[in-house]
Amino acid sequence: MSELGNISRVVVVVGTRPETIKMGPVVLALDARPERFERILLSTGQHREMLDQALEDFGLKPDSDLGLMTAGQSLAGLTAAVVTAVARAIDELRPDVVLVQGDTTTAMVAALAAFYAGVPVGHVEAGLRTGNRRQPFPEEINRRLISSLASWHYAPTQTAVDALIREGIDPASVMLTGNTVVDALLRISAGLGDISPATDRRLLLVTAHRRENLGEPIQELCLALLDIVRRNPDVEIVYPVHMNPRVRETVFPLLADQPRIQLTDPVSYRTLVTLMKRCYLVLTDSGGIQEEAPVFGKPVLVMRDVTERPEAVTAGTVKIVGTDRALIVAETERLLHDADAYAAMARAVSPYGDGRAAERIIEHLSERAPRSAPFGTQLLPSEVGRDSLSRK
Repeated sequence: MSELGNISRVVVVVGTRPETIKMGPVVLALDARPERFERILLSTGQHREMLDQALEDFGLKPDSDLGLMTAGQSLAGLTAAVVTAVARAIDELRPDVVLVQGDTTTAMVAALAAFYAGVPVGHVEAGLRTGNRRQPFPEEINRRLISSLASWHYAPTQTAVDALIREGIDPASVMLTGNTVVDALLRISAGLGDISPATDRRLLLVTAHRRENLGEPIQELCLALLDIVRRNPDVEIVYPVHMNPRVRETVFPLLADQPRIQLTDPVSYRTLVTLMKRCYLVLTDSGGIQEEAPVFGKPVLVMRDVTERPEAVTAGTVKIVGTDRALIVAETERLLHDADAYAAMARAVSPYGDGRAAERIIEHLSERAPRSAPFGTQLLPSEVGRDSLSRK
């Protein structure tokens, strides 16, 4: 890329709801520096409805939407579609930097396409590891691959920094930033009105959709939820159910007719933040909510065998309980009935940052990102739409 001019063209790639939430603050921070950055938001559409919801919460729209997800698509099929389409987009858009977030197929393949094109990659939320290649699947391997491809590694915690350096990543390329999810959470939370509980019942928030939990593990979770509401009449459950048909075909037949279990379609991020602030505790196999709920002092029971986010476990606000029905019930009821146990986990301790992660990332980019030709020779973000990718 040319060193002429002052502008760096930064393509931010997202495809899923979690990526969008965590990249929202980064996009807004780029937009606050128009004298230094030209920002292009590229969506693969890996999660359609849920991604659109998250974009709306941040007042964002993709400059280019590749719309690659199709019903019943395999990981191999999605990977092939993303690498072809994103490589073509990079060739047409000619970015100076590509930013990816996390561990999705979109993030891994976009990093690969940028690497092929010789474009530096910045990896937001770098360095998370479980040490188990199959858990979470395929996210653990996606993260390791991105670390091999990225030029800059924006690590959310010291644990993540240490993991990258142990793997031989150049320490000069690693920056401790905090997690951008805290930026997003505080931004959305500040705009909420009254969030007083709607009833006197204690609300349990449930999210579960991991690939490794499909089938029997999610069935065990559902049976545990039935046990919990039957044995605890002051409890109600809200479970926003992922759109994956394999999740829904297990969850709805078991839980749909229970009056104190509310099954919903995926909710907006604003609504999810409201539910986190209202709830008594969280049961989840998701990653991001392990980082979010501790900001509000909400205990989190993680229905997985391992987590790539050990910091909150160490802090005492998160506990891994696996997918055994009896253990899920026992640990949930311990928090429902043992005030001391609940208080010990409900300490508002967040090990994931202070809400300034995006600011640190953009400051780092400002110092290191290559600069393009003078701004007048480039496409403006408003000119970059789906059709523009075929325009020379």
